[in-house]
Amino acid sequence: MKFGFDIDDTLINLREYAFHYYQKQLEQHVDIAIFHALTRVEIHEAFGLTNEEGKNMWNRSLTFLYFTDCPVYPGALDLLRHLQSEGHEIYYITSRPSEYTEKTFSWMIQQGFPIVRENFFCGMKDSEKVDIINNLQLDYYFDDKPAVLNTLLGESVKVIVKDQSYNRNLNLPRVRHWSESSELINSRMR
Repeated sequence: MKFGFDIDDTLINLREYAFHYYQKQLEQHVDIAIFHALTRVEIHEAFGLTNEEGKNMWNRSLTFLYFTDCPVYPGALDLLRHLQSEGHEIYYITSRPSEYTEKTFSWMIQQGFPIVRENFFCGMKDSEKVDIINNLQLDYYFDDKPAVLNTLLGESVKVIVKDQSYNRNLNLPRVRHWSESSELINSRMR
């Protein structure tokens, strides 16, 4: 089978990592409960930043956030390695800016992701992921963003949402913890 995965906030905990980074950079303490209650992907409102200020801060922080110690969600690597050992194909489809393609690929190798060049797609807009997913004829696709997941409704791929505070309104099969994903995948295969 063919499994596709988004990276940020699906396999790695990028937003929470950024939240802690923002606290240090802005010298503000914001309770983690505020982060867990956010109803949109962007985190800047928790720090009192405007949309423009938030966008600027995010863009200034990307290199640090993407390529330092952003944690992989517990169980994600185990699942990916298990799928690979079972002979399944694993694809990574990320809308990170294209200028980060090579560094992202290298970073993923360093983190121990089972990855091969021809199964790595980077640099498209969120709305363009649907074309890649359809062209690859994926059986399963995992993502966190409602904007991406909604483009896949009605397609042949089985869509599974990585649970986040901003996507709880989606009525889709969801993974809260990667350790439960094998059970979810097996139940969908029946």
